[in-house]
Amino acid sequence: MLHEKSCGAIVYRKYHGNTEILLIKHINSGHWSFPKGHVEDGETEVETAMREIKEETDIDVIIDPTFRETVTYSPKKDTMKVVVYFLARARNVDYHPQEDEIAEVRWVDISYASNILSYENDKTIVTKAKSAIKEAL
Repeated sequence: MLHEKSCGAIVYRKYHGNTEILLIKHINSGHWSFPKGHVEDGETEVETAMREIKEETDIDVIIDPTFRETVTYSPKKDTMKVVVYFLARARNVDYHPQEDEIAEVRWVDISYASNILSYENDKTIVTKAKSAIKEAL
């Protein structure tokens, strides 16, 4: 069994009094999710999340390591994947999608995100993130 690990974050910002989160649409699958990617040798989970968010969206973030949610699934036969998600506050809001991987990037109101997200696991994480963001602000 092959084991893979990725890290990413629910990136948020305050916009006109509302909380918005950053969603990305993958070119290859067409699914909406959060920025994330594979851990490289020598990287911590937080470093991976920050690097992948920057690579996929060109947004710099401040990671909250106290919010840590994991999702485990099997993307293909004989492979188990673990994805670690943190909460991250955006330091800048203008994004530039990574051309070869990301079809679209969108800021959406956190209350509307579940209507766009493709996976139930992601919708569950957004619910948990809502509470954590309220405490952080």
